[in-house]
Amino acid sequence: MKITNINIVLEKKTIFGDIEFNETITKIKEKGKFKKGYPILTPGFIDTHIHGSASYDVLDGTVDAVHKMALSLVKEGTTTFYPTPMTQSKSVIKKSLESIYEYYKNQDPNAANIEGIHLEGPYFNVDARGAQPKEYIKNPDIKEFEEYNNSCGYLIKKVSVAPELPGSLEFIKYLVSNNIHPSIAHTRATYKEALEGYKAGATSLTHTYNAMTPIHHRDIGVVGLGYLKDIMCELIYDEIHVSPPAARLLIRNAGVDRVMLITDSMRNKGMPEGISELGGQKVIIKNGEARLENGALAGSILRMIDGYNNLRRLGYSYVSLAKLTATNASKHFNLSDRGMINEGLRSDFVLLSPNHEIIKTFINGKVVYEINC
Repeated sequence: MKITNINIVLEKKTIFGDIEFNETITKIKEKGKFKKGYPILTPGFIDTHIHGSASYDVLDGTVDAVHKMALSLVKEGTTTFYPTPMTQSKSVIKKSLESIYEYYKNQDPNAANIEGIHLEGPYFNVDARGAQPKEYIKNPDIKEFEEYNNSCGYLIKKVSVAPELPGSLEFIKYLVSNNIHPSIAHTRATYKEALEGYKAGATSLTHTYNAMTPIHHRDIGVVGLGYLKDIMCELIYDEIHVSPPAARLLIRNAGVDRVMLITDSMRNKGMPEGISELGGQKVIIKNGEARLENGALAGSILRMIDGYNNLRRLGYSYVSLAKLTATNASKHFNLSDRGMINEGLRSDFVLLSPNHEIIKTFINGKVVYEINC
């Protein structure tokens, strides 16, 4: 297949030219500099933190729910995702993990690709639980986690955990020794406690700013750790969870190579407003926000393409946007075959109109979504 006369977002620059590909990119021909008014080809989005979409949630515990989620995500330009079970009872989490693994073994080539699982909970500080159900929160338990990981064919690649809990540092070291990313989350850790988690091997912050200790001039907390240390920072940028100035501040301090856009979306993404559910809790969807009855934010209904455009309106270049939505996640999870547009890599990309709306989504060189199709 060949697409001609488009703007192509490469790792270090955006060019005007042609691209040829099958399952992988075979040739990129540069014909000049970026041209306004022409479509833009950018790497397929990688969402590493997502609970649900299109009325389905991974905690539904069915292969069909995972499949329907994966099918829905290509409509927002997502080509790879990490389904994310949240805090719940042990039986519900295990059933969710088993269903993800069953789908993973025989994935639909027309749907967003699963490369791993992000387990968000239940090892959190109850005082920073956000929308995580209080009754199931506990301290880290390596034996229990081994049961979880065994139940899904060792597909768990990231685990969110509060570093100040008893046993957390040992748990973080255990994860690192098993090539799993520990991520600091739902925490009341001081900077010192967060730093201990980082030294033990934590590699990221889960939904930076949200459900963690903020910066204070006498203790810069977990957010301060994200600014200062070489750690990846997730960002829900729906302009609700994090304000535009706070997003700018994070990217300026952490750098454009250490922030990755996530949706943290729940089942009502792409659905009408009204009453929904998250982790067995009632959620009210109104004015683009998902909240529990107590007012706490309950994930988001953000689409990756909308997060991309929110970041674009902050003034970031196409190269920076590709890093924030794809490249950084691919490097973080060692997905060396995707996350960038380069000869020899997978043909996972999104073709955007000059107005930055999705025209087509490609996975392995195949059109899996096309506007008005």
